[in-house]
Amino acid sequence: MKHNFIRVYGRVQGVGFRYFTQRLALKYDIVGYVKNVQDFVEVDAQGSEENLKTFTEAVIKGASPASDVSDYTIESKDIDTTLTDFKTE
Repeated sequence: MKHNFIRVYGRVQGVGFRYFTQRLALKYDIVGYVKNVQDFVEVDAQGSEENLKTFTEAVIKGASPASDVSDYTIESKDIDTTLTDFKTE
C-alpha cells in the first residue's frame, strides 16, 4: 500500500480533469480525492503500489483529453486507513 499527494499544474481546470481522474481512480482501485485549488489540481491518492504507479502516470500525462499538464509534484504520505472511496471535491 502506498499514499501520494500530487499537485498538477497547467490547463487542468474547466476541462474535465477531476472527473477523468475520478474514473481512473475507480479503474485502479484508488481511494482519496481530487479537487481544484487556485491554479492547480490536488490529488490525494492511496492504493497498491503497482496500481498507484499506473494511476499517477495516467494523471500526470493529462487525465483528460482537453487538459495540458505543464508541471506536477508528488509527495509520499503515511497510509491513511480512514480513506474508503475516491471523491471529487
